[in-house]
Amino acid sequence: MQTRKKYIFLTFLASWLLLFLFGGDQLRRFAFFSGRKAEARRNWPHWTDRSLLKSFADAEELQRDGDPSLLSPRERRAAWLSVYRSSRCRMETCFDFSRCEKHGFKVFTYPQERGQPVSETYGKILSSIERSRYHTADPEEACLFVLSIDTLDRDHLSGQYVRNVDEKIRGFPLWNGGRNHLIFNLYSGTWPDYAGDLGFDIGQAILAKASFDTESFRPGFDVSIPLFSKGHPQRGGDRGWLYQDSVPPKKKYLLVFKGKRYLTGIGSSTRNALHHIHNGKDIISLTTCKHGKDWEKHKDTRCDKDNIDYERFDYQELLHNSTFCIVPRGRRLGSFRFLEALQAACIPVLLSDGWELPFAEAIDWGKAAVVGSERLLLQIPSAVRCIHPERVLAFQQQTQFLWDAYFSSVDKIVHTTLEIIKDRLSPHRSRSRFVWNALPGGLLVLPDFSTHLGDFPFYYLQRGYSPSKKFTAFIRAVSQAGSLSQSILRLIQAVSASQYCAQIVVLWSCEKPPPPSRKWPQTMVPLTIIQGRRQLSDRFFPFEAIQTDAVLSLDDDTSLSTSEVDFAFLVWRSFPERIVGFPTQSHFWDPEQGRWGYTSRWTNELSIVLTAAAFYHRYYHSLFTEYLPAGLRELVDGLAACEDILMNVLVAAVTKLPPIKVTQRKQNKEAVAQQAECRDGAAGTPPPGQRSPSAPHSAPAKAKGTAGSRRFSQRQGCLNRLADWFGYMPLVSSQLRLDPVLFKDQVSVLRKKYPSLEK
Repeated sequence: MQTRKKYIFLTFLASWLLLFLFGGDQLRRFAFFSGRKAEARRNWPHWTDRSLLKSFADAEELQRDGDPSLLSPRERRAAWLSVYRSSRCRMETCFDFSRCEKHGFKVFTYPQERGQPVSETYGKILSSIERSRYHTADPEEACLFVLSIDTLDRDHLSGQYVRNVDEKIRGFPLWNGGRNHLIFNLYSGTWPDYAGDLGFDIGQAILAKASFDTESFRPGFDVSIPLFSKGHPQRGGDRGWLYQDSVPPKKKYLLVFKGKRYLTGIGSSTRNALHHIHNGKDIISLTTCKHGKDWEKHKDTRCDKDNIDYERFDYQELLHNSTFCIVPRGRRLGSFRFLEALQAACIPVLLSDGWELPFAEAIDWGKAAVVGSERLLLQIPSAVRCIHPERVLAFQQQTQFLWDAYFSSVDKIVHTTLEIIKDRLSPHRSRSRFVWNALPGGLLVLPDFSTHLGDFPFYYLQRGYSPSKKFTAFIRAVSQAGSLSQSILRLIQAVSASQYCAQIVVLWSCEKPPPPSRKWPQTMVPLTIIQGRRQLSDRFFPFEAIQTDAVLSLDDDTSLSTSEVDFAFLVWRSFPERIVGFPTQSHFWDPEQGRWGYTSRWTNELSIVLTAAAFYHRYYHSLFTEYLPAGLRELVDGLAACEDILMNVLVAAVTKLPPIKVTQRKQNKEAVAQQAECRDGAAGTPPPGQRSPSAPHSAPAKAKGTAGSRRFSQRQGCLNRLADWFGYMPLVSSQLRLDPVLFKDQVSVLRKKYPSLEK
């Protein structure tokens, strides 16, 4: 037993001796034995012939993996923390929610100071806010504040750089350390590292910034916006190059790039490597050194050949004819090329490591862009070749939706920024990610109306919902006598006899009070009288009395039969996102006068359905009242017969679709045509098949009477003012009319469901 213990002890002692002799060197390197922590940086080997080797880079540069001008992540973080003092800001800690409780989400823009000019782009941003429904001129009502100081370009080498911003904002009594303030920025930092330094302390302000680095971005607080040029349109904007729901032809090129190549400095490593993927066939990657003042001083052996190849291709042609577009980083993380590719339906292939993509809090970029890595450039061609054609088409269509919904104008970029911030104030009533990434887009979906997708007209088909099976008849009464006319009595009887009518609501817009209840006709459905304010926009106010999805808007002098109402409602249930009705009008472009015109003649083309007799979804009442700014509603109240044009323009802007005309009895058709000509005058017929119809060849007929001429002129002026406000003409023309089955067919009347329509 003693001998066994002795052997065990000797074996243990020998093991420790061997470990000490052969592993002591390694053990001594640990902090446990040395009494100090190991170096954080890599220990580069000490060469015995170090004095004979020329040093091209020191250890500090080698830690940065390539470009010596790039800071290490730790150094970038430290630099950012020195700039943004409130780096841990969240909405809960750096935003005063109480300012938004009383008056809702209102935005105040500081008044412009004398002698303090702003750039054209920043002027557009301020104008977008001041023209919107969010704006307030009273700072006491404001939930959010925007500076009048131009903070877009913070490159101190730029001519638009504003100096002494810190001193100026500290003098503002509303600044409060930046709390509840929003700061816009497109360019930050300067040569050589282009860091995110704005040159002033933003405090607790929300930063809406282009080329945002993921390390400096404060999730749930800041907003990443796209980089856009000073030529970006204020409102409207050009449409995308791919038509909605269309299949583009097979493109000539698979993958393209044409742009600058930086010879030195930050961003040069990625663009200098792009020539490796160029094959001259379906992959075109062209760069030029020819930019800047001293490019010849730094040019390399490839520059001359690159410059020659660069001139052989047109940039716009490449965008049009390629499926994928490479979007590499420039000096900063973002570039104008990103929005250019979106508009062209050229799927962006992003090569900008660490870029917080624009509006990524709301937008799912995985459905519209390919996010690559700068380090894996050579794998990009094989990666995009593997994408299935069906997915490519889905990518292309999503680029067009995102461009049109959020990026085609400064207005949309600014309003998207504000709506993202607004959603943070009430997370339980915010828009879902599905809403932001599906037609018609988050800006046109009001969470105050509902958070259930089945309550909105444009999600029925996508989500499998269906509208309610009843409608509310909404009659606007404007009788000057203050009594019930025969026409409104007949209308109430005809509408109430419909099997689909749930209730009748009368908006009494007369000087005298409405008649007592005993003088109203007895109906099988509830009849509600609402006292109006005698304003035209009242007919589209979201009254709580309207409970059904469908609204049948009627004037008190409209003449309809029960069969007409029933058929029109069934048609509307198949197209709940559109306006479906009877009397129609058309718009056209008059090249001689350089303005939009409209005609009320019966033609084969239509773009407006008058709300004197039309079905639409009740959500459009909320959109009309809450989405449109007060200035447009005031325009409607000041012009006669403008409210129905605005409603048609609004619905067309949401759906990108024309209204639908349904069958009308012959005697009603003739009566309405005569009334329209007497009231509005008439113009010729625009040629069919055009989205923006041309002016008719014949001159407009002379209106019958001064009142009719004035009314016609007002409607024409209204149409042009609305087109100016939207930045484009949203109305869409159509040649479609829907009739019942067997309508006008030579068959027995007993086989027809709506025989009275043919009388």
